[in-house]
Amino acid sequence: MIEIITGSLEEQIIKFLQKTYPVTVEDIKQKLHLSKNTTTRVLQKLQMKNIVKLEPLPGKTYIRLLRNDFRFIGKKHQKKFIKHYENKKTQKNKEEHNSFMYS
Repeated sequence: MIEIITGSLEEQIIKFLQKTYPVTVEDIKQKLHLSKNTTTRVLQKLQMKNIVKLEPLPGKTYIRLLRNDFRFIGKKHQKKFIKHYENKKTQKNKEEHNSFMYS
């Protein structure tokens, strides 16, 4: 079982490869909004671990996922804080309830 850290580029690339096939380096670069150097560096790292195989063809390089026994480790956390706004109706209702309570 291969352990992959949650939230890393490796996790994002592996999950993308599990969802779609066939995939090129350009597809990953565009989908994850990465530079070509970063994409190739991470893919070569995954190739050294025998997780993916890069198949260069004239004009394109295809990526094939070799294994499917992954375990994603780490805490699940939300990347961006969710702001909750109250609309005007609920604010008016709160004001009305306060006026009855203090009468």
